[in-house]
Amino acid sequence: MQTVDTSESVKSIILKTLFFAGLIISASGFVSPPIALTAGIIFGLSVPHPLPADSKDLSRFLLQASVVALGFGMNLNEVIKVGRSGFIYTALGISFALVAGLALGKLLRVREKSAFLITAGTAICGGSAIAAVGPILHADEQEMAVALGTIFILNSVALLVFPPIGHALHLTQQQFGLWAALAIHDTSSVVGAASKYGAAALIVGTTVKLARALWIVPLALVTAAVKRSSSRVKLPWFILLFCLAAVVNTYLPTASRLTQLFFTLGRYGLTATLFLIGTSISLRAIREVGWRPLAQGILLWVLVAVTSLYFIHIGWIAL
Repeated sequence: MQTVDTSESVKSIILKTLFFAGLIISASGFVSPPIALTAGIIFGLSVPHPLPADSKDLSRFLLQASVVALGFGMNLNEVIKVGRSGFIYTALGISFALVAGLALGKLLRVREKSAFLITAGTAICGGSAIAAVGPILHADEQEMAVALGTIFILNSVALLVFPPIGHALHLTQQQFGLWAALAIHDTSSVVGAASKYGAAALIVGTTVKLARALWIVPLALVTAAVKRSSSRVKLPWFILLFCLAAVVNTYLPTASRLTQLFFTLGRYGLTATLFLIGTSISLRAIREVGWRPLAQGILLWVLVAVTSLYFIHIGWIAL
C-alpha cells in the first residue's frame, strides 16, 4: 500500500512539474499563442490534470488581467472609433446568432438550457456569457460543463485555423480583426488569433470583442425577466478597467515606457492563459459534451463565421 501511495505521489509531482513548466514557458514570451495552446491541448489529452480547479480559476483571472493590460497599448480615440463603427454589426450579428442557435438546438433536440448557453456563448463572448447567464437559468453543473466544453473546444480550433484562412483570403488587418471579433467565441482566442495576424488586427479585434462583451448585461437582464429569476447579473468589470488603461495610454504620454511594459505583460499573460485553456480540454470533457451539443455548437459557429466573413469580404461590413 505504501509503495502505491509513493508511486502516486511521484506521479503527481511529475505532472505538476510538467504543468508549471509549460505555464512558465508560455508566460515567458518565447512561444507564440498557437504553440502555447497546442502544448496545453496535448497535455490535457495525454495526462490527468493535476490541478483542474486551480487552473480554471487562474485562467479566468489571468485572462481578465491580461485584457486590462492590453488596454495600455490602445489609443482611446481609436477604441471609440472602432467600437462605434462596429456597434450595428455587433447588434445584428448577436441577433442572428441567437435566433439561429436556438433553432439548431431545437432541431438537434439539445437540452433547452444547454442549447441556450451554447447559443449565448457563441453570440456574445463564450465562457463569460455562459458564466453570466447560467445562474439565471438555474443550469446545473452538467449543463454548464457541456456548454463550456463545447465552446472551449471550438475556441481552440478557431485560434489555429483563423489566421491561415485570413492569409489565404488576403484579408486586411482591419478585416481580420473584425472577423475574429464577430466569429470567435472567447476574448482570449480573439486576442490570440488577432495578435498572430498583426498589431492593427489586435486593436480592432480586442476593441470590437470587448464592445460585444457588454451585451452580456442586456442579454442577462432579458433572460432574468423572461425566466423571472432574481439572480444577480454579473457585470464584466474588466472592460471598464480596459477603457481606463486606454485613457492612461492616450493622455499620459510621459508614462509610455510603463504602459508599453504593461502591454507586453498582457500579451505574455494571454499566451499563458491559452496554455491553461488548452489543458482543460480532455478526452473526458469531449465525451461529456456528447455529439448533439457539439453538433449545435459547430454548425452555429460555422454559420456565424462564414456569414460574417462573406459580408466582410464583399465590403458590407467594414470599419
